[in-house]
Amino acid sequence: MTKSSAQLIDQGLLADHNDKLAARVQADYDALGSMLARRGQDIERLTTLAQGFAVAVPSWGAGTGGTRFARFAGRGEPRNVFEKLEDCGVIHQLTQATPAVSLHFPWDKVGDARELRQAGEALGLGFDAVNSNTFSDAVGQEHSYKFGSLTANSAAAREQAIAHNIECIELGRAIGSKALTVWVGDGANFPGQHNLRGALERYLDSMRAIYAALPDDWNVFIEHKLFEPAFYATTIADWGTSFACATELGPKAKCLVDLGHHAPNTNIEMIVARLAQFGKLGGFHFNDSKYGDDDLDSGSINPFQLFLVFNELADAAERDGAAFKPSYMLDQSHNVTDPIESLMSSAVEVQRAYIQSALVDRAALAGHQQGNDALQAAQTLKAAFRTDVGPILAMARIRSGGAADPVAAYRASGYRDRAASARPARAGASSSGIV
Repeated sequence: MTKSSAQLIDQGLLADHNDKLAARVQADYDALGSMLARRGQDIERLTTLAQGFAVAVPSWGAGTGGTRFARFAGRGEPRNVFEKLEDCGVIHQLTQATPAVSLHFPWDKVGDARELRQAGEALGLGFDAVNSNTFSDAVGQEHSYKFGSLTANSAAAREQAIAHNIECIELGRAIGSKALTVWVGDGANFPGQHNLRGALERYLDSMRAIYAALPDDWNVFIEHKLFEPAFYATTIADWGTSFACATELGPKAKCLVDLGHHAPNTNIEMIVARLAQFGKLGGFHFNDSKYGDDDLDSGSINPFQLFLVFNELADAAERDGAAFKPSYMLDQSHNVTDPIESLMSSAVEVQRAYIQSALVDRAALAGHQQGNDALQAAQTLKAAFRTDVGPILAMARIRSGGAADPVAAYRASGYRDRAASARPARAGASSSGIV
C-alpha cells in the first residue's frame, strides 16, 4: 500500500470535497472576519498563524489502544512502522497541521534507520523527538525492568537502560530528530520498597550518562507522571522533581508536560507558566483526562483548560520572543474510534486553542489585572475562548492543500477499507496503541 508520494488520498477527491464546501466556508469566514474586525482583529493574520501551526503525531497513536483488561484490534491497523508512517501521512495531508512523527524504540526500530527517514520524506513527513522504552521488557532482553530501569538497584539493569537511551539518540540522529523524551515507570508499590532519595540519586546518575551522549544541538525532555505503574511512589512524579532534575543536568535538559499526568483539578496552566518563566519548558504531550491518565482525545473533556494552557504559551511567546519554541505532540489512546480520525480531530482542537489564544486582547487583560478587576479579566479570556474560529481553521487547511472537513474527506476516500484489505489482521503483528 506504500506510495512514494505525499498524496495518499486522491487529490481529485480532495479537490471535489473542498469545492462542495467552498461557498459555505467562505461565507462563514467573511462573517467571522467582519465580527473580528469590529474587535480590532485581522482574520488574515490569524489564518496565517493557523497555517504555520504544527503538532507532531505519535507513531503508536496510529494503532488501536486498549486497557489492562483488553485490547480490541482495529480494522487495517498498522503492523509495522512503515504502515504507521502511511497513516500519519494521511493525517498531515488532510489537516496540514502534523508535519512530523514521533517514533518509539524499540517498537519502531528497523535494520536501517535511513530507510525510515526516506519513507518519511516520501510522505512529506519529518521526525519529532524520539522516545525510549524502559517501562517494559523487550523480547530477548537480558535484564528485566520489573523493579526499575534508570533507578534499578541492579547496576546491570541501569547500564542496559542507559545503553538503550543512547541507542535511541543514535537512531534519532539518523532520521533527523533533535530530541529524546525519557519517561520511566520506576517507583514503588509499597512503603519501604525502596529508598526514596536513593532512587532519585540513581536516576540522576543514569541521566547524566544519557545527557553526556546528547549531540550539541539536541535536548532531552524529562516526562513526569503522577502514578502508574508505581502506585505508591513514582520517582519522577511531578513537575517540581522534573524541574529539579532538568536543572541539575544542564541547559539541554527540559521538562515535558503531558496533560494527563496530573492529579484531577491540578492547575496545569500554572505549571506551564512556571516552567516557561525559568526556561525549562521543553514541550507537551497533548491529550485529555477525566479521572486519571486516561489519554483521551485532546479537547474532548476540558477544552477550556487547553485554551488556558495556550494562553500561557502566548504570554510566554510575547515575553521571550523567537527563543521560546516548545515542542508539541499528541499522545492518546484510541480504543473505540478510528485512530486516524481521532488524531486529525485532536490536531484541529489543539490548533483551535492556539488560534483562540491569539485572540486574547492582551492590553485589555493587563489593564484589568493591574486594576484588580477579576471579573473583567476573566471575561476577556472568555471572549476569546467563546469565539468559534472554525472558519479560520477550515480556510487555513484549504489554502495549504488540506481538507475543509478532514474527517468527512477521510471517510469519503475509503482509505480505511483499503488499509483493511492490504493489512490483514495477524496475531501479535501490531506494535501500535497505548495499553
